[in-house]
Amino acid sequence: MSFRTLIQDMRDEIGSFRLRSSRSHRASAVHEGPDPLGEFDALKQSCWANLPPELLRDVLVRIEESEASWPPRKDVVACAGVCRSWREIMKEIVKLPEISGKLTFPISLKQPGPREFPLQCFIRRNRNTHTYHLYLGLTQALTDDGKFLLAARKARRPTCTDYLISLNKDDMSKGSCTYVGKLRSNFLGTKFTVYDAHPPYAGAVLSKSRSMRMVGPNQVSPRVPAGNYPVAHIAYELNVLGSRGPRRMQCVMDSIPASSIEPGGTAPVQTDFPLGGLNIDSMHPLPFFRSKSARFDPPTSTTTPVAVQKDSKKLILKNKSPRWHEQLQCWCLNFRGRVTVASVKNFQLVAAPEEGGTVNQEQDGKVVLQFGKVGKDLFTMDYRYPISAFQAFAICLSSFDTKIACE
Repeated sequence: MSFRTLIQDMRDEIGSFRLRSSRSHRASAVHEGPDPLGEFDALKQSCWANLPPELLRDVLVRIEESEASWPPRKDVVACAGVCRSWREIMKEIVKLPEISGKLTFPISLKQPGPREFPLQCFIRRNRNTHTYHLYLGLTQALTDDGKFLLAARKARRPTCTDYLISLNKDDMSKGSCTYVGKLRSNFLGTKFTVYDAHPPYAGAVLSKSRSMRMVGPNQVSPRVPAGNYPVAHIAYELNVLGSRGPRRMQCVMDSIPASSIEPGGTAPVQTDFPLGGLNIDSMHPLPFFRSKSARFDPPTSTTTPVAVQKDSKKLILKNKSPRWHEQLQCWCLNFRGRVTVASVKNFQLVAAPEEGGTVNQEQDGKVVLQFGKVGKDLFTMDYRYPISAFQAFAICLSSFDTKIACE
């Protein structure tokens, strides 16, 4: 049997296994015990049960390398959901987005984007339900179906507005086990704070306005706190040019040091969702293989290789200054074809130089995040290192709020 045939047989087995598991999940209740599912008996009796670890790893490596994009990349996620040993191997094989430029597991939405190029995403707005859905673009077209990543729901409060962000497009409540953070505005809609539901780095301080939430019915812990870890502050300034000029905004990234944009610089990386928070069974939006054996094996830590020092300077992002186009008689930015409709919401963020300092020539003008309109309720969002998809999405959500004081 050739290696190509071996890999194809494995994919067929995984596809069949995924289908059986999905049917069983809908038809049966939650089982208890280390290995209670009948479908695992078929796996144990298959040719993969006695496969040498070295050969298994080689096969999984080749599958990961061959599935470069979605939707074929679901095979990589399916492999990680077969059992604990397969999951550990896949976690070692799959590289961080900053290196691979790929989004694989849900935790990659909390990790910094690629260093060499931006990830092209888009946001669909539903005015009737006040919801926003983030998708990963699968083609160069501005209106492809995309791969669902995150969802947000706007909730008005007496003194502020909240945007609750979740991995599940059907459940965006703070009590959901797929809740990952929120964006909160002040009364005027000119200042915003991005909160992460999980510690963004080692030693992160929880906000004083901490709330509690009930976990999902399939979790073991009876009650866990809904973390409010401030990761970014966004401020919109008064626009002295009125409606003719673009908005002026500044983002202070509390969880990212200013040195991250320098050559060799690093940013904090979340490696796992915490115990009692998200579990593997709740990560269907990407979509994670819903193996019930994983129900009792949630990640146990949020270890990050990089921690933000207390005395380190925070990364500050400012919108790139547009240029006045004499022929068009308007302010213009070069979005390289990713934005097609003029809007006050459109922006490009670049790293601001430190006080008294200058931006490195290599980093000067490099757009970290750009957001722009391409349709009535369709917007593009392209982001790169050192911010994550979650942080980029939250920043873009702040642009949707009406800002009377700034326009």
